[in-house]
Amino acid sequence: VQLQASGGGLVQAGGSLRLSCAASGFTLEHYAIGWFRQAPGKEREGVSCINGDDGSTRYTDSVKGRFTISRDNAKNTVYLQMNSLKPEDTAVYYCAPGDTCAVLNGALFDFRGQGTQVTVSS
Repeated sequence: VQLQASGGGLVQAGGSLRLSCAASGFTLEHYAIGWFRQAPGKEREGVSCINGDDGSTRYTDSVKGRFTISRDNAKNTVYLQMNSLKPEDTAVYYCAPGDTCAVLNGALFDFRGQGTQVTVSS
């Protein structure tokens, strides 16, 4: 059971990136999938989540209106479209499965794969 995050990179402020979270060994749509990020010297932060049962979504306030989470069941992949990026979005981004998106608490999710670095220059 593994999740692999990809799609990070270096982008200027105001730019866009799309992160992918590909699963192997299990079916994503049966779980809540959360995106989290961790910047150097800071605690891990929940960014967004999509529920497995009804596809409902959740966002932290700082990314609302800029980030969009989605899921492609045929590809067993969850995406995070990030627009209007800001330097404060710079972090390593991780995806992880959990039971519910009710609380974006990393302790409630199962982190198994490596993250992907997102760097936003000013």
